[in-house]
Amino acid sequence: MPMIDLTLPHGVLSDDAKAELMQTLTRTLLKWEGAKPGNKAAESIAWTFLHEPALVTVAGRPAQQPRYRVVVGVPQATLDDDAKAGLVAEVTDQVLRAEQNGLDPAPEDGFRVWVIVDEITDGNWSGAGRIFRLPDILAFAGASEEEIQRRTARLQAK
Repeated sequence: MPMIDLTLPHGVLSDDAKAELMQTLTRTLLKWEGAKPGNKAAESIAWTFLHEPALVTVAGRPAQQPRYRVVVGVPQATLDDDAKAGLVAEVTDQVLRAEQNGLDPAPEDGFRVWVIVDEITDGNWSGAGRIFRLPDILAFAGASEEEIQRRTARLQAK
């Protein structure tokens, strides 16, 4: 299911805040992908990687405020347009709340967070030395046959 690459400037969050944010982002992505809370199979393949560059620049100069990049890799057709929009809004809010210790972020702060949804073309998701297609992934995560057919149909429509 999901892979998350979270990039934030070194030192901007405590170790506890980073760990909590990574857990929150993972739960959020699983939710938008349609996994039921506590789905151990889906959780087992939901990985988050943290990157903390020493320098982040804007127009080639050190950023005056922290900048964040969240790259979410999902199998093609896993998210429809509404799910993508909800995911992006929620992730942006969660990153800024982590930065601001739970306080409401100012609307303009959202421009400091980039969320990139990277749909991995079916047939290009692999692990354990083999290719996993969308029906394989959904079945592993415990999706119903009806859900597998619905999402596979969306894949074929693209």
